[in-house]
Amino acid sequence: MTFKEQYLAGEIEFEEIDEYVSRWGYDDTTVPLREYLGLNGEEENVWIEDSDEALKALLDSQKGTA
Repeated sequence: MTFKEQYLAGEIEFEEIDEYVSRWGYDDTTVPLREYLGLNGEEENVWIEDSDEALKALLDSQKGTA
């Protein structure tokens, strides 16, 4: 499961995103970070352009609808 899937399912805390980013950096995958985390383009833009907190709020708004 991706970070997003696990987070929306309530299986992990948002702060685990840092661990996923770290694992991606050490992995030999050619998958872009966005896909590795399970984020869509809008979510990636919010994360990059705004903040971790803005991404968390966006994902929190999806809990129960995913």
